Amino acid sequence: MKESDFWKNFKLGEEISVSGAFIYNGLRRYHEMRNLDFTDEVFEFLYNLSVGFERLLKIAVVLFEHDDSIDQSELERSLITHSHLDLLARLKKHENVNLGPPQIDLLALLGKFYKSFRYDRFSISSVYDAKKEKKAICALLQKHLQVEFPEEVSILGTQNEDRYRRFIRKTILSISRTIYEIVEQRARSINLYTYELRHGSKSESVFLREIDISEEDVLWKELLVFFMNTKFSSGYLEFLRQIPPLDFDPGLVGDYLDCFQSDAAKAFVMDELEHHYTEMEVNAGDRLKLMSVIGASNVCFDLDDDEYNEEELQ
Repeated sequence: MKESDFWKNFKLGEEISVSGAFIYNGLRRYHEMRNLDFTDEVFEFLYNLSVGFERLLKIAVVLFEHDDSIDQSELERSLITHSHLDLLARLKKHENVNLGPPQIDLLALLGKFYKSFRYDRFSISSVYDAKKEKKAICALLQKHLQVEFPEEVSILGTQNEDRYRRFIRKTILSISRTIYEIVEQRARSINLYTYELRHGSKSESVFLREIDISEEDVLWKELLVFFMNTKFSSGYLEFLRQIPPLDFDPGLVGDYLDCFQSDAAKAFVMDELEHHYTEMEVNAGDRLKLMSVIGASNVCFDLDDDEYNEEELQ
């Protein structure tokens, strides 16, 4: 295989996975946001998304623009850009890219964010124009969902409603699916496998499964209900049942459950967890060893212990 084909087949194939992972992380971050007022959360969402789409667009551009007759150095220099719309314009010279106004506006927002917003706070002039990222997202939602955001934010902040989540998800996945399909078709036409995705990866979830984070939330909830109510016995389940629980507050069940679906929520409970560990009469290190077993891929219980105890179900 030629060096250039190896590059486009394998190295750009790795970039497909990288771009999909960034896009997935952006989707999840937006889904977890309770409101749109915290700059760090909005920044994280836009940063992941902008990097993911930039890399995805560059893959598509390379597959069309590269051949053995071009100046490799010149092509590589031309890819040193953070303008999503410029990359899209280059791609449109070779292929029809069917994106609507919401998708174009989101790409424009991401390009502006990556070029200027992400560094604005290093300038003293930023004190006169706070929360540019939030304003840009609200403007996008206002334009395409015909919603109004009051200038005076309530004490509860600007809530991130489910209809906003659905719109953002639909827009992101539309861009992802469109560009990925172009990559796949182009790669097939030049006998490359750049489009291949690892099963179970974040990129597969984005490009092929069109992931809905709310469905992933249903999964952990259903598993939680299963663990709480199953009457089956197995070596693994008995191991879990024999670990004495910490003395968490039953009145804070809602806060505890929130830890399963929000990284931010974990921070509010970690102090309590640390308190429980400092108050332990037994060695906390021994309990941490037990915790390390749970979910470990290299732990296997006796097969005899994993057989269902049917007598307990009668």
